[in-house]
Amino acid sequence: MLDILADRTYRHLFLAQIVALLGTGLATVALGLLAYDLAGQGAAMVLGTVFAIKMVAYVGIAPIAGAFAERMNRRRLLVALDLVRAACALALPFVTAVWQVYLLIFLLQSASAAFTPTFQATIPDVLKEEERYTRALSLSRLAYDLENIASPTLAALLLAAMSYDALFLGTVAGFLASALLVVSVVLPSPRAAEPRGIYDRTTRGIRIYLATPRLRGLLALSLAVAAAGAMVLVNSVVLVRGLLGLSASDLAWTMFAFGAGSMTAAILLPKVLDRVPDRPVMLTGALLMAAALAALAAEIALGGFVWLALLVAWFLVGLGYSAVLTPSGRLLRRSAHPEDRPALFAAQFALSHACWLLTYPLSGWLMTAFGAVAALLALAALAGLGVVISLSQWPAGEDEAIEHSHDNLPLDHPHLKGHRTHSHSLVIDDIHPRWTNRF
Repeated sequence: MLDILADRTYRHLFLAQIVALLGTGLATVALGLLAYDLAGQGAAMVLGTVFAIKMVAYVGIAPIAGAFAERMNRRRLLVALDLVRAACALALPFVTAVWQVYLLIFLLQSASAAFTPTFQATIPDVLKEEERYTRALSLSRLAYDLENIASPTLAALLLAAMSYDALFLGTVAGFLASALLVVSVVLPSPRAAEPRGIYDRTTRGIRIYLATPRLRGLLALSLAVAAAGAMVLVNSVVLVRGLLGLSASDLAWTMFAFGAGSMTAAILLPKVLDRVPDRPVMLTGALLMAAALAALAAEIALGGFVWLALLVAWFLVGLGYSAVLTPSGRLLRRSAHPEDRPALFAAQFALSHACWLLTYPLSGWLMTAFGAVAALLALAALAGLGVVISLSQWPAGEDEAIEHSHDNLPLDHPHLKGHRTHSHSLVIDDIHPRWTNRF
């Protein structure tokens, strides 16, 4: 897996991702402490609003940013967005009112909503071979999982010697380091062959996404990921501290079990995906998440709930979580021309976070109103519904389809005979495997 780091451009981009993630993790810790300073016992409401603002920015800004990304030099755009994020983080220690926090977080997360899909869309243009790109996706998943461990640890070490304001300076340093690493390499910036209007550019990514069967299936699986992930992220503290009566350190180990499952899958997936198509791997991952939640609900309902059962369940959810998320970039890569990738990655970014915007509050409400068993069963059912919808929308046998366009082929062309009608003007859709070497 690590051999792809020999590519200088990808190596610098991967390091940029790591330092930006570390900076973001430090900011998450610092924001909690800042919210308590500003609002005292109302800090939970402030943080809840901050996370809601983050999701709204992700859902609303990403498609618009994706529309303009195709018209700009990607390196300049990514560097500019890193500088905006650094400026917002630098201003946070000086705020004196809660509304100022909300404004800065909206600006910072809007920049992230533009940065992340553009960054993700650049990687397949740097690593053109699918095998190498698959390993890059696994490394990226590992980076996210390791950040969940490294950032709180680093924050704890820094807070032992300085105030929490210094954590924001660490965030600034992370974004500036990311900008320097991006500016140190030359990045491809594919452009559309013909100028496009603002409506076309703004909606193109979502139209391509929703017109492509495999991506409609991916959206349904994103709902399954959000359902299971929200149960873990929102309700673990209630399960550990409330139902089991365990300590804060036990909560940390419980979250580590989820991260360990995700990291295990990320390490194993490159070799698995060399042999098994994406669709069965991703569907199996989603089913595993749903089954783990349902089994844990049965365990609690039968009165045999122990910490080991929770650890095993969260490890399995982590396995399934990574099994769905890691290959998703491969589906997006296959479904668009290079110049359309920023818009398509932005569509995935926005639509997947819309799923989280639904499941975050749903998970908390179900646990508060009906208890753990009901919450687990309802979210397991929602994850299962995602699997059922994905099966109906994503036909089998399409994993090996390549990028292509039928725009210039007559309707009686032999390549089109026997295939269902596609939305040719919008999507690079699926093609029979026997033609994969002809285009």
